[in-house]
Amino acid sequence: MNTNSISEGQHKSILASELVPGDIVRFSIGDRIPADVRLVTAVDLELDESNLTGENKTRRKQTEAITVNAYAELEVAERDNIAFMGTLLRNASFTGHGSGIVVATGADTEFGVVVKIMQEVEDRRTPLQTSMDELGKQLSYLSFAIIGVIVLIGILQGRKWLEMFTIGVSLAVAAIPEGLPIVVTVTLALGVLRMANRRAIVKKLPSVETLGSVNVICADKTGTLTINQMTITKIFTLAEQATFDFEHTVPNVKSAPLRQILKIGNLCNNAFLDDHGKFIGQSTDIALLDVMNRSGLPDDRAVYDRISEIPFNSEQKYMSVVCRHKSETDGRGVIYFKGAVEFVLERCTSYYVSDDQTPVLDDTLKEIVGRHVAAMSTHGLRVLGMAFGSDPASLSFVGFMAMYDPPRKGVSESVRALIQGGVKIAMITGDSDGTAMSIARRLGIPLNAGRSSILTGRDIETMTERQLQEIIGGVSVFARTTPKHKMAIISAFQAKGHVVAMTGDGVNDAPALKMADIGISMGKSGTDVSKEAADMILVDDDLSTILSAIEEGKSIFYNIQNFLTFQLSTSVSALTLIALSTVFGFDNPLNAMQILWINILMDGPPAQSLGVEPVDHDVMRKPPRPKNKPILTRNLVVRVLTAAAIIVIGTMFIYVSEMHDGLVTPRDTTMTFTTFVFFDMFNALACRSEKKSVFELGLFSNQMFNFAVSGSIIGQMLVIYVPFLQNVFQTEALTLYDLMRILVVTSSVFWADEARKWWRKRVPRQNGIPMPVGYTQLADEVEGPFNAV
Repeated sequence: MNTNSISEGQHKSILASELVPGDIVRFSIGDRIPADVRLVTAVDLELDESNLTGENKTRRKQTEAITVNAYAELEVAERDNIAFMGTLLRNASFTGHGSGIVVATGADTEFGVVVKIMQEVEDRRTPLQTSMDELGKQLSYLSFAIIGVIVLIGILQGRKWLEMFTIGVSLAVAAIPEGLPIVVTVTLALGVLRMANRRAIVKKLPSVETLGSVNVICADKTGTLTINQMTITKIFTLAEQATFDFEHTVPNVKSAPLRQILKIGNLCNNAFLDDHGKFIGQSTDIALLDVMNRSGLPDDRAVYDRISEIPFNSEQKYMSVVCRHKSETDGRGVIYFKGAVEFVLERCTSYYVSDDQTPVLDDTLKEIVGRHVAAMSTHGLRVLGMAFGSDPASLSFVGFMAMYDPPRKGVSESVRALIQGGVKIAMITGDSDGTAMSIARRLGIPLNAGRSSILTGRDIETMTERQLQEIIGGVSVFARTTPKHKMAIISAFQAKGHVVAMTGDGVNDAPALKMADIGISMGKSGTDVSKEAADMILVDDDLSTILSAIEEGKSIFYNIQNFLTFQLSTSVSALTLIALSTVFGFDNPLNAMQILWINILMDGPPAQSLGVEPVDHDVMRKPPRPKNKPILTRNLVVRVLTAAAIIVIGTMFIYVSEMHDGLVTPRDTTMTFTTFVFFDMFNALACRSEKKSVFELGLFSNQMFNFAVSGSIIGQMLVIYVPFLQNVFQTEALTLYDLMRILVVTSSVFWADEARKWWRKRVPRQNGIPMPVGYTQLADEVEGPFNAV
């Protein structure tokens, strides 16, 4: 980026990276500040600091020194004589410009401090990563222990060392879920692809699943919950003593006062429309042009000449222009005046009804205006008075416009859906507490009575970490916050055991985005720094996309649980089958090659396809998964043991009934082997969902699963009918009757699970305890952690 520098009295254009403290720089409208600069001159200088402070209102800058109390430190937003690196000059006047001395560059700027804080934040492991690590260790230890006992018993029974070693190695390969990382990775990768189709870019695979555990979303207001664009929502005209709603509809602008107030907002304005159809200028001026366009009125500046202008500043709190119609060749023109209502009223002696009527403005009417202004202000609206006339000390008051930064479309509905799903919404903003509370009410964020729902940055600074943690659960709004405050808020939620998502778009959000369990940046309005710090980027800046992401995260977790149910039940079955045969002195019903083939099926296509089961939209009715909740739940273990028991009993039944002559033949092992494989296929079908029947899901809703199971069955047929493979796996061809008999026995595991699902629906449960028929639970059945807030 190039910048204008003054060196030895000469104006030069140099790279911003070449600046050093002590250099003098100049900037004008549209320039981005290249470093932290102590202002020396400031002419109508207003900077957009929203990406640094979170405030969408431009800051008027000055050159005077700022007096502060001893040991007090000014917030970034209060340092009005400093222009900060990365902020944008967007003032109301085309003539706005300034200059100053560079006091900090690069990492020493406020921008750099934010980046440094972000870099110091350590990456966190996701709940899934933690659960999978623990599960892998537990299953490995348990499997090796059981295999060791089986091998030891076999050796004590006098079996050959080589035979038991081969069986032990085969069982180790089959029992240890080495396919688990592959399934998890594939499942997460497909989740990332589905999220991309939903306009969300996920930078880290585990982040998708983490969303399923999120129970707190800290949402930055400006640019995330709101559109970061001031918009006129109400217009009050004194002549009619009526308020016109411009927020949801555009009323008919036939009345003279309404047309006049829009005309004043148009003429007393320095914003403009560029060649790309985008408004350029100060946010308030843009709002005034926008409402004029929405009303279908032309831009009167095309037919008026501006004779003079008094620009707005923080002391006089008004702006006025003198304009004359181009058809008039002489005359002083008309004064068009806008500003804080109280300043405007001081200069008014009448009020406008029509071109022929301007009655006297008395104190009673001024009180009426004051009451309407107060009512608007309590709703967080900024109010701008409008007047005009020929004498600056005797103007005609027309009315006022009320504006605010409106919520993004669909945000209120998304907030409501997230709260119903057990997720707490905490709004974080750099705005004042009154504005913050007003926006929170509009968004439908739950608030407590009094001030217990809001904390300011200064409140946080006066608290210890423990004090903040104790009250954080009841707070829904955080105002006047800095990057450090945001990090303290997230840390407090995390210390209470919550999984926190942070949404933001500015540089000031970057440290918090990185510190959160999952950081979410805006794709359109987000800065490069915020996108770099985030784990996920919303391409369309739509908060409702987070709903889809949470739905995806929950579905992925439950798909992984379904896969685990299938894999563990197969592992337990294989271990138990070999263990029982060894203990009772039978020959092993499965040889090493057959065990390895079962392992291929267990970790192969059927298992992988369970991880890509389509999203079940009912998961949003379930509360977020607790952070430390193990992936192996009690219900999952019961399902695993039940399925394993059915598989072992059914397989042993076939094995024993075929071994009627006391000898184990290739036909006996082939029947046992095929029975076990078919049990696996029916078990995989049952594991597609923990609660829903396969007939509810649809037999063809997961095409990948159907192809995987069909391929596995074809593979099994090749193993028992192709001569070459018969030699490898020591199998014999089976008759059609044999296969029908196997199908009848092995389908029992599927029908048993269907019966369990049917019974579970018929008898609702609360905390694992059966409830009477007809009992109804709310919100599927579990309250979210913050429903009382």
